[in-house]
Amino acid sequence: MSRDKVEVAKRVTDAYNRRDVDGLFAELATPDFEWYPGIVRALDGGGGYRGREGIEKFAADTRENWEELQSLPEEFRDLGDRVLVLGRLKGRGKGSGAPVDTPYAGIFDFRGDRIWRSRVYLDRAEGLRAAGLSE
Repeated sequence: MSRDKVEVAKRVTDAYNRRDVDGLFAELATPDFEWYPGIVRALDGGGGYRGREGIEKFAADTRENWEELQSLPEEFRDLGDRVLVLGRLKGRGKGSGAPVDTPYAGIFDFRGDRIWRSRVYLDRAEGLRAAGLSE
């Protein structure tokens, strides 16, 4: 029986907020999962993290650079083989204390009932276009 993709997307978001790499790979993501965070995309033009080793590096990078960083989803849309998430990223930089509070659009791509790729866009219009939608 296949799982509800929106429910999986909610659980992936929760795992992200807890930096729960074990939980992510145990039951939510494929072994070759790719993560393209919005802040990284904005800084270096699209870099991402791949597989368990990459996601562990992402979690370590986040702990190193952010006092806190949370995804606050506001809306989930089931698009068949992917789920669109609209929300806000809120956090505070480590050291600088600089606050971040920005809208985002995220796309979770699925293979079966597991996520294989996540792309986050800090420009919601760009994220909607990537999902094949418009505002």
